Amino acid sequence: MDQAEQLRNVIKLHNQNQQNVARIVTVTSGKGGVGKSSLTVNLAVCLRKAGKRVIIFDADFGLANVEVMFGAIPKFSLADFIYRGKNIKDVITPGPMDIGFISGGSGIIGLNNLTREQILYLVTSINELNDMADYILIDTGAGINDQVLEFVMASPEVLLVTTPEPSSLTDSYSLLKVLYRNPGFSDADTKIHIVANRVNSREEGQALYEKVNSVVSQFLHGSLNFLGMIPQDLALEKAVRQQKTVALSYPNAKSSHAIENLAENLLNGTQEEIRERWGIVQMFSSFLSNRK
Repeated sequence: MDQAEQLRNVIKLHNQNQQNVARIVTVTSGKGGVGKSSLTVNLAVCLRKAGKRVIIFDADFGLANVEVMFGAIPKFSLADFIYRGKNIKDVITPGPMDIGFISGGSGIIGLNNLTREQILYLVTSINELNDMADYILIDTGAGINDQVLEFVMASPEVLLVTTPEPSSLTDSYSLLKVLYRNPGFSDADTKIHIVANRVNSREEGQALYEKVNSVVSQFLHGSLNFLGMIPQDLALEKAVRQQKTVALSYPNAKSSHAIENLAENLLNGTQEEIRERWGIVQMFSSFLSNRK
């Protein structure tokens, strides 16, 4: 019996019909430098302002963008949780507005080699996040690699950040092409939202989405959702240089209002396709299945 099957069996031993199931949203991009991590932390702030409890899982290994923007250095990572006896609360670092974040460290690499006892501990402990958060945002690495693809395939909702730059559009489509042609990907189980960043107007953002969606529809037979846009904004650029969140430092900036709209679109979006099995525990089960 492989580890993924072990995890599925362990899940059956737990009450997965609980009412509190955190909504999992993975934020990714086809290349670096398009504002993925900035969107993640600012979206977390806006969701928190809307009264939602938020935890960020920083899976952008080696860059530590989340902790830099939050001005907080984590004492422990996911590796400490799995291998060094720390509980799940130990590895959650508090950020502004009581937003927590978990540093992935290098622990995620060993998830496909866990013993049954480690899997049981993982399931039992990570299941606690459902009582601690309404939203869990996963900030992946940028670009096209196995780790990014595994997170995307394991997630019920994906925010794909792109810009009008030709290289960004090309890389976004390349990521989608690899994703759709992967036998482990299910279009029916994963809702992909496009976020148009650094555009001059909503119309430009809409046009960018339609360009990507048209190609995906024609060549990959898929369909994307337009979540919204973030405009070019000097306040956002200033906040990034200051390693701060624009939503907190410049709440009246046009980019802050745009990210608030993105949060509202997430909050108001249909939940019908977000099946109960897509809690945080089920996401890790799918992650392990993809690593067989």
